[in-house]
Amino acid sequence: MPELIVHGHFYQPPRENPWTGIVDSEPGAAPFHDWNERIHSECYRPNAFVRVTDSSTLEERIVNNYRELSFNFGPTLLSWLETNHPDTYSRIIDADRESALKRGGHGNAIAQAYGHAILPLCNERDLRTQIRWGMADFRYRFNRDPEAMWLPETACNDAVMRALIDEDLRFVILAPHQASRVRPGVSTASGPGSPSGQPAWGGGCDRSEWRTVDDQSIDPSVPYRYLHPDGSGRSIAVFFYEGPTSRAIAFENLLRSSHELVDRLARSAHNREMVNVATDGETFGHHFKFGELCLAHALELDAPARGFSITNYGEYLEKHPPALEVEINNGPNGEGTSWSCPHGVGRWLRDCGCQTGGEPGWNQRWRTPLRQALDFLRDENAKHFEATRGTLFTDPWAARDESVKCIIDPSSIGEDFLRQCAGKEISIRERMRANWFLGIQQMCLFMYTSCGWFFNDISGIETIQILKYAGRAIDLMNQLGLPSVRDRFLEILAEAKSNNIELGNGADIYRLHAEYRALEYQL
Repeated sequence: MPELIVHGHFYQPPRENPWTGIVDSEPGAAPFHDWNERIHSECYRPNAFVRVTDSSTLEERIVNNYRELSFNFGPTLLSWLETNHPDTYSRIIDADRESALKRGGHGNAIAQAYGHAILPLCNERDLRTQIRWGMADFRYRFNRDPEAMWLPETACNDAVMRALIDEDLRFVILAPHQASRVRPGVSTASGPGSPSGQPAWGGGCDRSEWRTVDDQSIDPSVPYRYLHPDGSGRSIAVFFYEGPTSRAIAFENLLRSSHELVDRLARSAHNREMVNVATDGETFGHHFKFGELCLAHALELDAPARGFSITNYGEYLEKHPPALEVEINNGPNGEGTSWSCPHGVGRWLRDCGCQTGGEPGWNQRWRTPLRQALDFLRDENAKHFEATRGTLFTDPWAARDESVKCIIDPSSIGEDFLRQCAGKEISIRERMRANWFLGIQQMCLFMYTSCGWFFNDISGIETIQILKYAGRAIDLMNQLGLPSVRDRFLEILAEAKSNNIELGNGADIYRLHAEYRALEYQL
């Protein structure tokens, strides 16, 4: 009986105004107030409450798709759901708990890097914090340690893989073209999560025989082991999702019929023990109307009727430890690869040719100066933050990692937390300054949210949102009396030219849509 894993990556960028904590009206989402509300109505809630009728018995029941679907939710989206739609939020949490009971402790949910930054483009500190914040948020919501982490846009290189292993994660999901080469030799006697964590090499295996693979030749029906290069034997398992079927679900109307979907999955599973597909969770209802209904019929009725056993990655990995070692494709100049850019991670760095929407003749040359301006702001703040060592914080960067608990639960950012970070009693004024410094770091992490670069112009709402985070960081720097970085920041940002000539450049857009709000909310 072949096993089936369907993974949904559910994510929306944080939309709250960083001065008010409230989501502003987004006219493009009409008739809803904002895009979170619209997509909740079209996707997140419908997947939690699907009305399914069994054609053979005419029995009708309400299905929670998250009970059979492997999934991850962005932490900021879960936070918004918890506050604004607790019934949907509860169904998501309940689905993970029920699936863990059903599948030997392996729940359907996996973690996600916190702010949806492109991890290979993060500096080392930010990479670690994005992973640790994502894991901490997962523990808070699902009351267990995460087994895996969804990488935003599946963007990955060796540095990211090493960081995941260092945080003791068991597996990761990548696109098939992100594999580089494989070789035999890993015994099934040991694997990720085993007591020793050490691989046992099979007798007689020639581990020197690497075989180059690509998206056409990698076998997505088995897990692989990626070894940490430090020689410790530590490793992480890698699942490569089945590419053609995943693309057909996302872009080729395969969700129009659950029978067609399961037929396609059956062809993919031919003579294989497992088939796994992955796509944006918003495909199921938002991108494709009634996609949640197709998914429910497929997972609850049609796939089991065709002999599929529904599982998730954690349960499958426990039964089938990797027998092959893998190296990943590090992309151009080692920058990394991703599932949504054939140029590696160029979509978040330069005018690589990838874009969504826009007019003929538009370009995305604005991406490079945008990132350069944000990098400048981040690096300037890092110097000031480091200078708090021994005064406000015993270890500023450890304090930043721990401060996620205050984002998850703002009531916890009290005197005790700040005293612990400082290692001593601190005054009211020092507590205020410590809060502001941590607030700047939060803004500096949020301003790298990937969708700020994804679309066609710097004037888009996604890019304006990350500029708001930059604006809030500069605002807090001013309140702390730190040397102003505004002029240099705007000088770099001015090199980012909008395709809408009347809008000018990134500095003009920042003054109109980000800095204006900074002044407004200080009145």
